[in-house]
Amino acid sequence: MKVSNRTYDILKWVALVVIPASATLVLTVGKIWGLPYYDNIGATISAIGLFIAAIIGVSSKDFYEVEPMDVEELNYIEDGEENEQN
Repeated sequence: MKVSNRTYDILKWVALVVIPASATLVLTVGKIWGLPYYDNIGATISAIGLFIAAIIGVSSKDFYEVEPMDVEELNYIEDGEENEQN
């Protein structure tokens, strides 16, 4: 599955910041205030975060699985730099 850069950035932020912070908030406040099912809700939030992280991992893997460039394609940069220096 491929996603756009913007979607990837948003999902990464949600998976790395929002989800763990939300789970921690629910687990902490739930225990302090004696809210019902706080542990189940926290576990569900964490599971959603793991799911998003898995999507990001697949997308990132697909992004980096591109055909390698031909050596001659890469050499034109070096040749261009050498010609400018001479």
